[in-house]
Amino acid sequence: MTMATGGSARGAVPRPSDGIELGDWSGLTEQEAARRLVEAGANELPAQHRRGLGAVAWEVVREPMFLMLVAAGGLYLLMGEPADALMLLGFVIVVMSITIVQERRTERALEALRDLSSPRALVIRGGQQRRIPGREVVPGDVLLLVEGDRVPADALVRSALHLAVDESLLTGESVPVRKAAAPAATGLGRPGGDDLPAVYSGTLVTAGQAIAEVVTTGGGTELGKIGRALHEVRPEPTRLQRETARLVRSLAMVGLSLCAVVVVVYALTRGGGVLAWKQGLLAGIAMAMSVLPEEFPVVLTVFLALGAWRISRSQVLTRRMPAVETLGAATVLCVDKTGTLTVNQMALRALVAEGCALTLEGQERALPEELHTLLESAILASKRDPFDPMERALHSAGGRLLGDTEHLHPEWRLLREYPLTAERLAVTQAWERVGSGLATIAVKGAPETVAALCALAPARRDALEAEVARLASQGLRVLAVACGTAPAQVLPEQPEQLGLTLVGLLGFADPLRPTVPAAVAECHAAGIRVVMITGDYPVTALSIARQAGLGDAAAVLTGDALDALSDEALTQCVREVDVFARVVPVQKLRIVNALKAAGEVVAMTGDGVNDAPALKAADIGIAMGGRGTDVAREAASLVLLDDDFSSIVAAVRLGRRIFDNIRKAVAFIFAVHVPIAGLSMIPVFLPDWPLLLLPVHIVFLELVIDPSCSLVYEAEAAEPDVMRRPPRSPRERLFSWSTIGVSVLQGLSVLAVCLGVFVLAKRHHGDDAARALTFATLVVAFVMIILTNRSWSRTIAATLRQPNAALWWVLGGTTVLLAVVLLQPGARRLFHFAPIHLADLALALGAGLVCVLWFELLKVSQRCSGWLRARDRVGPQGP
Repeated sequence: MTMATGGSARGAVPRPSDGIELGDWSGLTEQEAARRLVEAGANELPAQHRRGLGAVAWEVVREPMFLMLVAAGGLYLLMGEPADALMLLGFVIVVMSITIVQERRTERALEALRDLSSPRALVIRGGQQRRIPGREVVPGDVLLLVEGDRVPADALVRSALHLAVDESLLTGESVPVRKAAAPAATGLGRPGGDDLPAVYSGTLVTAGQAIAEVVTTGGGTELGKIGRALHEVRPEPTRLQRETARLVRSLAMVGLSLCAVVVVVYALTRGGGVLAWKQGLLAGIAMAMSVLPEEFPVVLTVFLALGAWRISRSQVLTRRMPAVETLGAATVLCVDKTGTLTVNQMALRALVAEGCALTLEGQERALPEELHTLLESAILASKRDPFDPMERALHSAGGRLLGDTEHLHPEWRLLREYPLTAERLAVTQAWERVGSGLATIAVKGAPETVAALCALAPARRDALEAEVARLASQGLRVLAVACGTAPAQVLPEQPEQLGLTLVGLLGFADPLRPTVPAAVAECHAAGIRVVMITGDYPVTALSIARQAGLGDAAAVLTGDALDALSDEALTQCVREVDVFARVVPVQKLRIVNALKAAGEVVAMTGDGVNDAPALKAADIGIAMGGRGTDVAREAASLVLLDDDFSSIVAAVRLGRRIFDNIRKAVAFIFAVHVPIAGLSMIPVFLPDWPLLLLPVHIVFLELVIDPSCSLVYEAEAAEPDVMRRPPRSPRERLFSWSTIGVSVLQGLSVLAVCLGVFVLAKRHHGDDAARALTFATLVVAFVMIILTNRSWSRTIAATLRQPNAALWWVLGGTTVLLAVVLLQPGARRLFHFAPIHLADLALALGAGLVCVLWFELLKVSQRCSGWLRARDRVGPQGP
């Protein structure tokens, strides 16, 4: 990240030596600075200890899912199927690569913080001003700061001239804060608030000049603490990852155990000869393949990868793929106000003069005559090329509203400025009217200060205070404006002697993004609670919350009140409070952790460095891509490319669809593995039966299973009410007993029909012909399971009217492949099939078609009762 250097952004701004007394400051000697640099280390975030490639790879291969892929690939190699083995082992490499990329992502986040914390710095060393790299700043160094400088380290202000600093990087507060000098101060305190003596690493000087003494550098700064928190927060595995790992581990143990049982039983029941042991090993391999569900990692990889691609089309970049499925379970969306709900640009929203008031909507091209003097005076009380966001907003409004009038005066010359001080919170500027001999005086500042400068009568002062209170209740920042005239050659020393007249009030706001209210409403309809967490003032936060339509925008919890709560009390409090104000980064992280402790699935949006730890700790971190910092983007799981809050809603909708379809695919996998396992194992215990499924048959079936669950179900459209139902319960399991139970019943019905076909065929045909008919029945039954599981309440006839291009490719490919292996002589020999009669084939195909007919009838009979209607919204699900 390229940051501003320590120099001023504009050459016209005087250096500190031109405007502030350096006094007796001589700074550190070069020798002392070098010694402290060795002791304290460089002024940058400590580098993360990087694990080697071998260590990362070792962690990956210990995962049960990857062990399963390796084991399945090894079995394929034993079978002499190198292509399938390489495919499965290729997935190991892909996922290992993803893990390594994730490690590098964390490192890049810390590197971005290090860049941010190390701008160039102007220091006094040995009595001389020197420009040095920010990483060489040490505790005790004397910094010289002017408008436009990036502060290189945490420091205490020893001398200042009208100093204001933008600390939004750390606090989220969009308005700069004033700084006061404190020659004897020793403690830094927290960022945020006016008239404090501390300045912090990474913040930006927006006005004034200062001499500051460095107190803390590197990882000890406020910015460094965020870096440490970001380093210490480890993203947790998603529920789907944990659940899949448990299932894979269990099925792997079952499959390997059954493999051993099948090998021994087959060999012993067939005489125990060498040939029997070889055939037993073949049967054992087939048994293991039928039980080991290698489709699970394939499904997760394909669904999440395609899901990330689909979400990217909604302007959301996926940085951590498991977050795709977690989106559908999000129950709370924590949002930062500045830059997330708002546009992070101050704008003039209200003008009030005696007898006239106007609220600006941003599209006006003209201003009532009664308000011309108010805006004209406010611009005259501002710098011509300002850093201050409110002064920039004034110039923007003036160019739009006064551009065609005589109220803008680029030719006037500034005679004198009476700057803002801690005692006088107002800026007064005197301008020379060309050829008039008079000075036009313009003042803007805190209403109470301007009222005092104008010597208002008590009654008028009370009316002014009431109007200020009204504007502040709308979340506006209020300035008062006054004007006057004086002889250009005789200007008094103090602005109180100028004889000023109050003109009116200005109200400023960081406006709400126009798409936010509709997006928040859709979140509420989807059962997702929206919580605002901001560093801004409570009144401003409540105003924005009301405009956005947050749930309960009447209550607000401040950072100070939050600190007084225990973790247990905070966990209870976050269930009710929707607005948190004056919150610092550590508190954001604490709020996210409290919500997670309360059982919520937390999505967190943000764009600043201060958001990074909370983004990483949340179940789903969502960074703003346009205005967001590199640190926030690197820490987040998702990035909004267009900074549009409404894109979050589109991402949640897609996340719910993806999880629904994963659940349908899981139900299909369970259903098809039951008959495969049964047909592989049952003949082992019947000595006069041949093996019904050999490894080559299972490989063929995998060609049907993998595309079906990976392509057909992934392409299923979202249910109509996907955003009108509450999020799924965090405790709800993907592999629930109801899902498994129905799937097993489907599988058992297919197994029973296939065994019946084999028994009937064996009476009149040889083993190879009976095997061919049984296999044809099984393939057709699989097609029927694909079709019936597209919905658990709508019939096959209804779902066929719903477009799904992948379905027809899978069905067409399966039909062609089945015809080839049954009719082509070479393929028949490879599959150990014999020629079959068309009448027998028709019987087998019919049996496959009716094997899940009971489930279609159950859909019809239960539709009115609602037992399956609720499940139709998400596919198969648990109780």
